[in-house]
Amino acid sequence: MTINRRQALQLAGAAAIGAAPLARALGQDKGKAPKVLFFTKSSGPEHSVIRRSGDKLAHAERILTELAKEHGFEIECSKDGRVFEPANIGQYDLFAFETTGDLSKPGTDKAPPISPEGEAALYSAVKAGKGFVGFHCATDTFGSHRKQGKEDPYIAMIGAEFAGHGAQQVATLKITDQAFPGAKPLGETFTVNDEWYALKNIADDLHVVAAYKTEGMKGKEYQRPDYPETWARLHGKGRVFYTSMGHREDVWENKMFHSLIIGGMFWALGKLEADVTPNITTATPKYMTMPA
Repeated sequence: MTINRRQALQLAGAAAIGAAPLARALGQDKGKAPKVLFFTKSSGPEHSVIRRSGDKLAHAERILTELAKEHGFEIECSKDGRVFEPANIGQYDLFAFETTGDLSKPGTDKAPPISPEGEAALYSAVKAGKGFVGFHCATDTFGSHRKQGKEDPYIAMIGAEFAGHGAQQVATLKITDQAFPGAKPLGETFTVNDEWYALKNIADDLHVVAAYKTEGMKGKEYQRPDYPETWARLHGKGRVFYTSMGHREDVWENKMFHSLIIGGMFWALGKLEADVTPNITTATPKYMTMPA
């Protein structure tokens, strides 16, 4: 089943205050619950929110697992790139990434890398209709780590690439589409402390859900006009959602963040509908302007 926009706004508002409306609504579906792979391999620097202690799930993994139980989907957390092998990948309905570096290399966490066949299977699965969600450092994955930049198939899928960051700070985001699932509870603007990504190689077909209000931000990386922070886009038949939030533990505990990412995940799964017509030239008209 899919849910119309009015229902989506009601559900997202309730989700933001800790209720479990999506679980009840989606429980009317026939068949098994959607299955999400939360992939947290770090071939580059490993963020503390995805660092495990022994066999214990990392902070972000525990929170997303709890949200999965609350909202009626199944989740598997992994750092093992072998999960993308063509014989295995078909079991997942959505791929969620908080990753860094060239995932075809063992890298920092030494977990098995993604094989060329596994990487190709990921892109094929999304283009064929699977969902993809990226948190924070998902834009600091592949791309320039293997010198492919804008032409990299991963960057082409997610919609932009990491270009550095300044010190963690409180920043204000302008919610450019409050009708997007999960966005309305954030209001017209949302202020939060996090590590904020400068971005390059930004696709021209993004539907911007939230934009940086860069005026007053500290750091040379942000001395530019407002640019996208959270967005949705179509990739073939697949749905892609990304937010640069998610570096800090307290952000992962924030109910407004939960509302946004649950809305984004269910949109990416095709369970919630939204108008994702590209709006980047109106929401952030000078997004191509980089710092001097």
